[in-house]
Amino acid sequence: MTDEEKKSGPVRMAAIEGMVSDIKYKGQILARTNKLESGIMDSGIIGFAIGLAVALILVVPVLLMVVH
Repeated sequence: MTDEEKKSGPVRMAAIEGMVSDIKYKGQILARTNKLESGIMDSGIIGFAIGLAVALILVVPVLLMVVH
């Protein structure tokens, strides 16, 4: 085995380990984003209903003041 072959082994492993850790990181980000989007989609109707109720509660007194 030559000196070049001895030096190239650990360098290649370091590069492969770097790529693997990068892939794991990106996979974790994708999983987190997917979970977040699923949670938002599940609570979307409830959130819309609560927002509509709050908006109506805030608008009704203003409309009553304008009418009188």
